[in-house]
Amino acid sequence: MAGKFINEDFLLQTKTAKRLYYDYAENTPIYDYHCHLPAEKIAADHCFENITQAWLYSDHYKWRAMRTNGIDERYCTGGASDWEKFQKWALTVPFTLRNPLYHWTHLELKRYFGIDELLTPDTAKEIYEHCSKMLRSPEFNVKNLLRKMNVKFICTTEGPLNNLEEHKKIKQQDFEISVHAAFRPDRCLAVENPAGFNQFLDELEKASNVQITTFDDLLAAIKKRHDYFHQNGCRLSDYGLETAHAQDYTQNQIKTIFDKIRKGAELNRQQSLELKSAMMYEFALMDYQSGWVMQLHLGALRNNNTRMLETLGSDTGFDSIGDFEIAKPLAKFLDRLDTDNKLTKTILYNLNPTDNALMATMIGNFQDGSCPGKLQHGPAWWFLDQKDGIEKQIETLSNMGLLSRFVGMTTDSRSFLSFVRHEYFRRILCNIIGNDVQSNLLPDDISLLGEMVQNICYNNARNYFDMTCGD
Repeated sequence: MAGKFINEDFLLQTKTAKRLYYDYAENTPIYDYHCHLPAEKIAADHCFENITQAWLYSDHYKWRAMRTNGIDERYCTGGASDWEKFQKWALTVPFTLRNPLYHWTHLELKRYFGIDELLTPDTAKEIYEHCSKMLRSPEFNVKNLLRKMNVKFICTTEGPLNNLEEHKKIKQQDFEISVHAAFRPDRCLAVENPAGFNQFLDELEKASNVQITTFDDLLAAIKKRHDYFHQNGCRLSDYGLETAHAQDYTQNQIKTIFDKIRKGAELNRQQSLELKSAMMYEFALMDYQSGWVMQLHLGALRNNNTRMLETLGSDTGFDSIGDFEIAKPLAKFLDRLDTDNKLTKTILYNLNPTDNALMATMIGNFQDGSCPGKLQHGPAWWFLDQKDGIEKQIETLSNMGLLSRFVGMTTDSRSFLSFVRHEYFRRILCNIIGNDVQSNLLPDDISLLGEMVQNICYNNARNYFDMTCGD
């Protein structure tokens, strides 16, 4: 029956898979070490007025699907009413068959709201009213939404200018779920736009109380913000890059290049790469000195639609997978740090699926025995966090690394309803292992396999990151 689509056997094809999921994975807490949730909504214990606000206000996955389905922008990011937007999403959902959005949509309806019906134009009104009524009740404020999914830890992504006041408020509230920040200085690396770069530096001067006229001044200002984040519980950095930066340079070259751009002049391509390489190295040293984990999200080709970028801004659904050279610059970047014995724990994420094996083998080059899985091949991310992408990342890491030491899934999401993605990942993981047992590729030892599943789902991440967790 259509109403039983999300049933207890969803994605689980063998008896072993079902046992692994229900005995070892299902009730394991969630440690979400990378997301884009707005901390201010957690601090305010926000209640959404309706399901559209929770689902469609910041979800570029859904916007892309709606545009592809011929829905006008007015119903995605424009001025249509919340009901009209939901109605257009309900019209689109039947066309998302075999897209992960179809799975996520019905998992979220089931887990958060107890709805078994498929979302269609015919069921839209009833589902909209039912979910919206529940969301307006105190039992469905954002903190309770997190509790409902057994979340123990969240790490949001914040720029260096963030004063972390919302994170401080959350800590003062004695919220039992740990909420930390990750330090993301991407704007500092955007040197192709001198005006935007200098605007950021002017804002950084105010935030750090450091006048920035030289490259050393910039490093001093970033270090002050880095220290400030550390004092407020941050133990991760995060970079969204096309590729790693590892050009050779001299200190005199960097001084000259920085002076040039600080005066508003444009850099040529070589100068841009040298300046970004210097910043990446120095920022990575700060991470090492502070004992942080460094995350590198590599391979996104961003803001491809100029017209829509000018209309809507970034992060609105006009990015794609890129095909940049990654192996050589990444190896050189990591090797320089390792040569100085200053390479911190590092997670490498690839957006292009052709780079799976690249990443899985790259991490093996710099494991040093100081801790299990010091370098990690990050979970399937963004365009890859669907069934096929998750399976291929797991298979590649299994073949070329140690799956048992994997730190597992993150939501990488702006939605408080997205934590079913951990269930999605866990079911896929258990199904892969179950199929291997059935094919006699793994021993039928439920205790051995179950321990691995629990470690991947929670324990490895909890042990890997030096941050308090509410368990």
